[in-house]
Amino acid sequence: MTGFQPWELRFGFKLARGAILTQGKVIEKRAQMNAKGKRFGVVVSRWNELITEELLRACVDELERHGAEELVVVRVPGTWEIPAASRALILGENRPHAIVALGCILMGQTAHAKLLNADVGAGLMQIQTETGVPISWGILTPDDMGQAYDRTGLKLGNKGREAALAAIEMADLVEKL
Repeated sequence: MTGFQPWELRFGFKLARGAILTQGKVIEKRAQMNAKGKRFGVVVSRWNELITEELLRACVDELERHGAEELVVVRVPGTWEIPAASRALILGENRPHAIVALGCILMGQTAHAKLLNADVGAGLMQIQTETGVPISWGILTPDDMGQAYDRTGLKLGNKGREAALAAIEMADLVEKL
């Protein structure tokens, strides 16, 4: 019985990905890729604007294609400010169902970028776990501008589009849980 996890061998059947086992019953919660009736926030950095504008364009396009009813775009000076703006958006009048964080931190040759990346990631994780509002990661951390352009759709797909899809899925999933 290869390919089975230990808990699957015990219960004699293979669990679907993402399934929850409760006293012999499998209860599966799955999200739909549907943004209808949901509010989304997009917090985008102006730093490295040639990159972040392409991420934003694709993100907004994907949210609209999936039926997002309300979309608030918040522009901040740099990636460092994304957690504070995300938290303010969540605590505001029209709490979003999910947020997409968009930015570009060029890694360069100093430790500054690594510290910034870690702090922003930790801040966003803390906000989403404290509030229950998913925040999808659309913050690029390339070594150079060439890699950044590749991630805006030139070679590797657009990470703004991918982050929007993650936000749609998580907004729906959290609503179902």
